[in-house]
Amino acid sequence: MQRLYTTFPNEWPGAGLLLLRLAEGVPSVVEGCTNAWRSGATLAAIPHAVDVVSGLLLLAGFWTPIGGVLQPLVEFANVLAGAGYEHLVRALIGLSVAMLGPGAWSVDARLFGRKRIDVTVLKD
Repeated sequence: MQRLYTTFPNEWPGAGLLLLRLAEGVPSVVEGCTNAWRSGATLAAIPHAVDVVSGLLLLAGFWTPIGGVLQPLVEFANVLAGAGYEHLVRALIGLSVAMLGPGAWSVDARLFGRKRIDVTVLKD
């Protein structure tokens, strides 16, 4: 993950990335759950399940590049299926999060972020 993102921004930039992840993840999870519930246990529920999984990955900031790329795939499919153009905006948000990274307030930053080791010299 460090090879993909050189830093995990903190403070205001990190808060902005957190807001982007929330703006993408919450509607994806809610819409995916309701559509999966409506479609029942058929093959039609698979894209909705992918929508829920990618939304949860973005919410947690875990495997952000994967969640950020899965999200536009589902949203572009929704646009092609005749859904509104708000799905196009959500696809672009997903792509931007995949390119920018999760930020400091994410699971990715905790697992793969730079570690700071303070070395103190003990004197006798």
